[in-house]
Amino acid sequence: MNPRNQSIPSPAVRRLSVYLRRLEYLAAQGVEKVSSRSLAESLRLADAQVRKDLAYFGQFGRPGVGYLVGPLVEELRRILGTDKIWPVVLVGSGDLGRALLRYKGFRRRGFDLVAAFDVSPAVVGRTIGGVPVLHVRQLPAVVAKHGVKLGIVAVPTDAAQDVADMLQAAGVRGILNFAPTVLHAAAEASVRPVDLAAELEQLSFRVGRE
Repeated sequence: MNPRNQSIPSPAVRRLSVYLRRLEYLAAQGVEKVSSRSLAESLRLADAQVRKDLAYFGQFGRPGVGYLVGPLVEELRRILGTDKIWPVVLVGSGDLGRALLRYKGFRRRGFDLVAAFDVSPAVVGRTIGGVPVLHVRQLPAVVAKHGVKLGIVAVPTDAAQDVADMLQAAGVRGILNFAPTVLHAAAEASVRPVDLAAELEQLSFRVGRE
């Protein structure tokens, strides 16, 4: 990891994706310039927060002018790494895995699901959403062939750590984890959990206190 990146707060990095979505919308509407205040208000943030977040990565705006939407979209895509196509593998082709395989938005965002893996004869050998489902023993070869650095874990809890270990051993360095468990990763790897039930719990907590 770049040492400079370690000093950038994780919330600021997460907000880059929020800014990018909004800026892409503005670009599609033909908007050429946007102020930090206007961008912040549309996202219900403080304009100082927007300026501070973007300042971690460079100087993009000009006083009295604001941000040029098109060039800023390109810069944010470069920073986030989505100015290129990333090959991705998915392990687990159950209900959630199949839904992810059928989702067409990954490619538009710079992510190409090159293969899925499972051990069940019911799905191995099938093509789901245009993605071939292979036996998990083929994972190392596919990762090496495509230079895969990103993987998605969508297996039951009791298999998740073994799958994460297999992905890391094959050379995958970024893991998106849909299994409701904490995964342990090597220092050079990153794991991002997506716990849908936990997110609903947070919503139910907030709604229940209204």
